[in-house]
Amino acid sequence: MMALLAIAARNLLRYQRRTVLTASLITLGVLAVLLFVSVAGSFRGMMIGQITDAMLGHLQIHHRGYVESTENMPLHLNLGPDQVQALTARLTTMPEVEAVSARIKFGAMLSNFTETTSIRLTAMDPEQELATVPLLGGRVQGTDPRQLARGEILLPDVLARGLKINPKDTVVLVATNRDGSVNGQTFLVAGFVEGLSGPGGRDGYLHLADARELLRLEQAEITEIAVRLKRPEHTDRVVGQLRLALGAGKQGQGAGQGQGPGAGAGVGSGPAGAGAGSGATPDGKPAPLEVHTWDQLSPFSTIAKMIDLLTLFVQIMLVSIVLISVMNVMMMAVYERVREIGTLAAIGVRPRSILLLFLLEGLLLGVIGAVAGVLLSYGVVGVLDLADLTFSFGRQEGLLLTPVLDAATVAMVGLAVVLVSALASLQPSIKASRLDPISALRHV
Repeated sequence: MMALLAIAARNLLRYQRRTVLTASLITLGVLAVLLFVSVAGSFRGMMIGQITDAMLGHLQIHHRGYVESTENMPLHLNLGPDQVQALTARLTTMPEVEAVSARIKFGAMLSNFTETTSIRLTAMDPEQELATVPLLGGRVQGTDPRQLARGEILLPDVLARGLKINPKDTVVLVATNRDGSVNGQTFLVAGFVEGLSGPGGRDGYLHLADARELLRLEQAEITEIAVRLKRPEHTDRVVGQLRLALGAGKQGQGAGQGQGPGAGAGVGSGPAGAGAGSGATPDGKPAPLEVHTWDQLSPFSTIAKMIDLLTLFVQIMLVSIVLISVMNVMMMAVYERVREIGTLAAIGVRPRSILLLFLLEGLLLGVIGAVAGVLLSYGVVGVLDLADLTFSFGRQEGLLLTPVLDAATVAMVGLAVVLVSALASLQPSIKASRLDPISALRHV
């Protein structure tokens, strides 16, 4: 085997120009794929980070059916105080969880005493919210969200510009309560929030206690619990644990799921006969819950999937380039060396050894191109890191593009190139091994 490998390497050196051109083509293909994967992966990670860290959190827990009717922001699907307490206690004991924020989401009418319009609102505890979505502060103009006090409100910037509302202006919120009655309250405008696409992307913010007073909620109920994880890659595992422990169903599951023993142990139940607003069913059992990940709640998940799909297409293109180039080179090698192959066969070299010889030549071409491409990719990515390239995402400016080459991706691409090179050499190698020695020696 080592002797055949040495001969294969010598044969590649005999045809230096062809070897260099083919290896260069493979190298450029590997470089293009790894650069695209690293840059696209960096942008994808930055985009997801902006959505999860500035608005949604990594996952959310709701009453079953709330997400399907989220546009109406129904108050009768709130989670009750006993559920909130049990959920919070369980989440804070999970080692993967970094922060938890309880929210109330509702719709209201906003007036500046001259004009009136509708508005979506998120009520939250400032400290909890900023711990769960730390990039929210970058979306806010005029104040530190942590300093948001009772009686103050953060308005969506688009809405504020339309109504010509300035900081420190007084506005009125009028909301319809769960029982159909209407209540109004004045607020001081503390600042403005930049809008993002997706649910909650253009919500105004106010204090949780103000929302309960405005909506006349007698109990400490909430609409959703947002969760931030220490490591986003653990999202699926944590969601699985929560669904099992809390008896929480997936989106669209029936009410029967989540009624098992885990539900009773996980969320607790309110007083018997509690109303819908308490988060309990009429017979006093805990209402089913749903756990949703960020990609189930945001339209940006489609963009992330498109990036993954584009990456796959680029990898397929690389495989095609390598396949065609190596196959072409090996076919030309067989055609040009017919008499040489005939001589080898005539002196007793077995067809299997001839097949292996040409197979090793194609394999070596793939290895040389893959190694050179990987090394060059690491060099270019290092230069891009030193260049400190930045881009903007909404009002978030100066976001640093940090392309990173994942070892698993590099290994997968390199291995794919080598395997495809060997595969592309297979047909020419079989042809070479089957040449008739006499006919080959007569070939001109």
